[in-house]
Amino acid sequence: MNSKNTLCLWYEGSALEAATFYAATFPDSAVGAVNRAPGDYPSGRQGDVLTVEFTVMGIPCLGLNGGPMFKHSEAFSFQVATDDQAETDHLWHAIVGNGGEESACGWCKDKWGLSWQITPRVLSAAITNPDRAAANRAFQAMMGMRKIDVAAIEAALAG
Repeated sequence: MNSKNTLCLWYEGSALEAATFYAATFPDSAVGAVNRAPGDYPSGRQGDVLTVEFTVMGIPCLGLNGGPMFKHSEAFSFQVATDDQAETDHLWHAIVGNGGEESACGWCKDKWGLSWQITPRVLSAAITNPDRAAANRAFQAMMGMRKIDVAAIEAALAG
């Protein structure tokens, strides 16, 4: 990995499975080097997959099979800007339908516990709209959603 800054994501032993899923699901994503442990370690044995180099939408990541000591939390998430309802639906269903779970306001978790915000660009533009009343209507509409409904955000924005 040649990047000066890389996200290191901790997994219990499924870093390669997660990286492979991300590469198949998100554009500009790929699995790179799979590095095996040179010796035994607390959560594995020599020869086990220790780290996986991968990119998610152009962001360099390192999956570390560190064991069960640490879990992902909502304090970190990937925020994915989508262009329309079809892309929003596709990514949402890929994550949730692969053992993940829904949350509120466009957030969901993948089966490894990593949080994702599937955020249509229209939502980001709506809640930062200079017309604060329109922005509030869009914001209030979003607050009642799980997966973001683009048409409902546009309707709320229009009043």
